[in-house]
Amino acid sequence: MSLSSMPSAATMFQAYASISTAITMFKTMIHQLVPQQVQCYIETKIRRYFRPNSSDVTLVIEERDGMGINDVFTSAEIYLSARISPEFQRFKITKRPKDTGVNVKFGNCGKITDSFEEIELVWKFVNEAKKSISRFQDDDEGDFSEKRSFELSFSKQHKERILNAYIPFVLNTAKTMRNEKKIIQLHSLSGNCYSSINWDSVNLEHPSTFETLALEPALKKTIIQDLDRFLKRKEFYRRVGKAWKRGYLLYGPPGTGKSSLVAAIANYLKFDIYDLEFSNIKRDADLRRLLLSTKNRSILVIEDIDCSVTMPERNVARTNHNIRRDRDQEITLGGLLNFIDGLWSSCGDERIVIFTTNHKEKIDPALLRPGRMDMHIHMSYLTSESFTVLANNYLEISDPLYNSFKEAKQLIEGAQVTPAEVAEQFMKSEDPHVCLQSLVKFLKQKKINEQMEKKKQQEEEEANTTDNDKQLQRIKTLTTDNSLQS
Repeated sequence: MSLSSMPSAATMFQAYASISTAITMFKTMIHQLVPQQVQCYIETKIRRYFRPNSSDVTLVIEERDGMGINDVFTSAEIYLSARISPEFQRFKITKRPKDTGVNVKFGNCGKITDSFEEIELVWKFVNEAKKSISRFQDDDEGDFSEKRSFELSFSKQHKERILNAYIPFVLNTAKTMRNEKKIIQLHSLSGNCYSSINWDSVNLEHPSTFETLALEPALKKTIIQDLDRFLKRKEFYRRVGKAWKRGYLLYGPPGTGKSSLVAAIANYLKFDIYDLEFSNIKRDADLRRLLLSTKNRSILVIEDIDCSVTMPERNVARTNHNIRRDRDQEITLGGLLNFIDGLWSSCGDERIVIFTTNHKEKIDPALLRPGRMDMHIHMSYLTSESFTVLANNYLEISDPLYNSFKEAKQLIEGAQVTPAEVAEQFMKSEDPHVCLQSLVKFLKQKKINEQMEKKKQQEEEEANTTDNDKQLQRIKTLTTDNSLQS
């Protein structure tokens, strides 16, 4: 080819510019028209197709391990959040009221580079959305669920070093980071019985502690000692063949501080709380899945257990074998017991299960035995000692500086008053004297009402007794008259 037939430099530049513009427009159209998840999926498939020719190896770390949580994924998420890479272009930034700093989480696909002992590593975050449709929903009403994972790539010659040294390093670093900024989370259920049910979380803002709890000092000390003993006995539980968990039953009248005690235990142990509400759960299988998705070092709270679980008569056999229970209509006592004290109870460590009720006598005996509810804690009415703690918390007084303080303390000894009722009186004014006078007036009126109620009950019992006597006398008279007539 002669030089004269070759295109000029200007022509070649124009062609290059046209091709570059076309490629840029094509990439823009792809980003605008193709969802991010689809882009990630295509990129992943292309990379996997050419992987056999590569000298790298990739570890896939999925968020879930079967029905449970993959601790390696959780640790990697914490570890990588402190290693923001310029190559990673999409993050989720959050900050809750009690957070000391900004929380960085991963949005969609992206890469982060890291190094360990001069080994180059590449982390890739993959977030795939999947649409699930239940039989109760139309095709266009499906719920989107996420399948999240990390892919860790490195040279295959370092495989043993990464598995034996780097992964443990990530786990330990994440544990340290988690403990340094530990903020207790309160988890509750999101979704409904016809769609995907998962845990949502918020920061636990409850300030209750054992120091501020209006509880008998002796009982408070017993609970703290039991918690401390539980934390130290990991090897003991393994040696005797028991799951490392502890069950508590909090029972007593409403307003006696059951919820405050749960918060105090969580703040003392630095354990997250999972509030298990049964209204959204319809099957035992869903219950197991949710319980298995709770983390170690957590508290599972089941409130009003006497009203929450279907408790069928276990000793009554079905006479009609053609009748089958609809498994989509209820969760059962057996399903709950299987997780609390059955084979499923070993799926997790260092867990506390707390049941609450206002009526202990209504709870099925199968739940009350040790191993399920190990320690029964009676949340009773206020006493003079717990009243002093409450007065110090609300009014910042611990000594009887006011005559009304002494009077209120004496009235409480003979009254059935809850901490919630006394706290309400303490919040009526900023003046301690006014609050104490209001409390004394409330306690006196409460005592009068109790006496009137007691008198009314006695009168009703006497009236019933009189009516019964009259009825018996009438029957006796009729019997006598019949005898005389015969």
